[in-house]
Amino acid sequence: MDSASRKTTEATSSSGPIIGPGHSFTSVTDRITALVLGKGYRPGWLFGLAISFSLLMLLNLMIGLLLTKGVGIWGINIPIGWGFAIVNFVWWIGIGHAGTLISAILLLLHQQWRTSINRFAEAMTLFAVACAGMFPLLHMGRPWLFFWLMPYPNPMWLWPQFRSPLVWDVFAVSTYATVSLLFWFVGLVPDLATLRDKSTNKVSKVIFGVLSLGWRNSAVHWSRYETASLLLAGLATPLVVSVHTVVSFDFSVGQLAGWHTTIFPPYFVAGAIYSGFAMVLTLAIPIRKFYHLEDFITMRHLNTMAKVMLATGLIVAYGYGVEFFMGFYSGNQYDKFLIINRLTGPYAFFYYLLIACNIVIPQALWSRSIRQNVTILFLISLVVNAGMWLERFVIVVISLHRDFLPSSWGMYYPTRWDWATYTGTIGLFLTLIFLFVRFLPVISIYEMRALVEQTSGKKQDH
Repeated sequence: MDSASRKTTEATSSSGPIIGPGHSFTSVTDRITALVLGKGYRPGWLFGLAISFSLLMLLNLMIGLLLTKGVGIWGINIPIGWGFAIVNFVWWIGIGHAGTLISAILLLLHQQWRTSINRFAEAMTLFAVACAGMFPLLHMGRPWLFFWLMPYPNPMWLWPQFRSPLVWDVFAVSTYATVSLLFWFVGLVPDLATLRDKSTNKVSKVIFGVLSLGWRNSAVHWSRYETASLLLAGLATPLVVSVHTVVSFDFSVGQLAGWHTTIFPPYFVAGAIYSGFAMVLTLAIPIRKFYHLEDFITMRHLNTMAKVMLATGLIVAYGYGVEFFMGFYSGNQYDKFLIINRLTGPYAFFYYLLIACNIVIPQALWSRSIRQNVTILFLISLVVNAGMWLERFVIVVISLHRDFLPSSWGMYYPTRWDWATYTGTIGLFLTLIFLFVRFLPVISIYEMRALVEQTSGKKQDH
């Protein structure tokens, strides 16, 4: 066996290979950098970008219309003052959680299977937070006054109401976005230097050179890089729990039946990871297929993510059960009415659809054959994404539309402007994903090379 063959070993475990066979330092670098430095654009990429960019332009149109006409174009009313805007905000924030979990917590736990998926999961976090952040601002009606939520210096001493969880959201989400951005960019620096060195185009060489911050691959640089990564991972780990906990406080500190419950913080965090891993699968499976990355994103990755999704789905199901049980056991007539209203009220169909999407259908993941079937796994991930959106709809709308005073009861009917704005944010998210996949390494080059070196050493030892 020659030296090249000895380096192209396969990382294996009881759950399957971490990377496919036939990889050396050179092949890993060439395969990943070719996606960025290759000339021309794939027809499928151009087609997908055209569709997503069209939806992004729809979002721009909707924002312009909203600023011109006001929030009256949406379906919100009294008593449903929170409509699609807050539903979508919570949904998008939840989607971003898997990226931080994969990046920070699994890094600290030395989980090697994260290597092939952490880069685009981190990017997904940033893009999802960007989509989420605009909804509270648009929901204000006068978004140009958003700075009133911040303790900026002013002579009138008009400070934000710090007892309001809506103000807590501002600090939690902005901190989350900042740390996630730093973590993502720091991880990119060695790969940007690789692209700088391999690029033959002068413009791209200058751009990658500036972004790589003078990286020279020295021992000092690697030492500082590893220190920075561990510090950021340590900062990001509590954010995984704290951010969606603070978002859940928007509801749980209120007195409204269906919101005022102590189960919300852990149940929101589990739901965020649930929907986040579903979105990672939704992105990973097409990227793996169309860019022929089956030997980087192996079945082991998909199988492990499906298991995590199943586990967090069971936690979410437990949260539903606790809500149902406490609604009757507490003896509170308003909590009991809320459960009955969910089961028999005008929005009952959406509640049953939520149970089917989030609890019943994902139970198929107990089967190993289902977890090994890429098509079915992709469809289940789409179902979970839809189900988690329905969960936020049920929490917001069903709790609000019939409150303590029957004379104030009402119905919420989203308008076409609501749907267009929501669809437009999907366009923003996908546009950023398409640009990221084309112009930045979708898989961490240096981490894959380190994995090849480590597994090659183990193979030679045997």
